[in-house]
Amino acid sequence: MKLSVPGLFSPSLLIAFGFGTGLSPYAPGTVATAWAWLSFNVLQPVTPDWVWALLLSTGFFIGLWAIGKTTQLLNQQDPSSIVWDEILAFWLILWILKGSLMQEALAFVLFRLFDILKPGPVAWADRRFKGAFGVMFDDLIAAGLSLFCMAVLLRLLPEA
Repeated sequence: MKLSVPGLFSPSLLIAFGFGTGLSPYAPGTVATAWAWLSFNVLQPVTPDWVWALLLSTGFFIGLWAIGKTTQLLNQQDPSSIVWDEILAFWLILWILKGSLMQEALAFVLFRLFDILKPGPVAWADRRFKGAFGVMFDDLIAAGLSLFCMAVLLRLLPEA
């Protein structure tokens, strides 16, 4: 994929494009979520909870800045190449879930379904909020729905 964007190697683009995962020609949101899954599991054993809390909270505000600059640069509201929102939302899911590999896989599928299909509150957030906050917020709603479904499923099927 050839992308001709002024300032292609700026920090805002690097973050908004999920360190390059958003430039995937196929399913960039899914590729970015898979990268988030891999990177979380590499970092999790050596990263205390307080660092994850700091990373997620500062990552939200850094994401607002990066996405805002990138949407301005590209002159597009929510291009598929912006994937920081997927990465941050899935890191949040995994940090809260603290589950097995099978539970993480189920959370991955649920999150991607909610993000792609945008049911109920995800569609509402997508329509209601615009700009960088809107880009981030609908993925956080999808993360919340994923966690809710995981909680219900783990209650019904504790061995899962």
